[in-house]
Amino acid sequence: MSVQGRAIAVIDDDLRVLESLVNLLASFGYNAESYKSAEQFLTSGTLSQTCCIITDVEMRQMSGLGLLQYLKNRNCAVPVIIITGKPSARSEAFYLENGAVGFFRKPVDGDALVELIGSVCVLS
Repeated sequence: MSVQGRAIAVIDDDLRVLESLVNLLASFGYNAESYKSAEQFLTSGTLSQTCCIITDVEMRQMSGLGLLQYLKNRNCAVPVIIITGKPSARSEAFYLENGAVGFFRKPVDGDALVELIGSVCVLS
């Protein structure tokens, strides 16, 4: 399911998570591109062709929050979905209040993720 030729960017420094999410999205017909860091994504030149970003919170350099703030500061309307293996009691509310359109704990509920992507990619 190509959304007007745009891709879903999946960003995580855990290669197993990257591979599983890209495979999940591909099984639903989405074009998903994997990136090992937020910096790799931002320097790839693909932001304008991206319909949605799925990013881990804790990464070695720029965090998921750092990416979310970077995009917000540049008035970028690409929807961001946060994933984390280390949620706190308030982390979901915190990320949603800071502009994320979704928040998932690892392991990610694939059906719920695909449902959210279907709604935000159509609307973005």
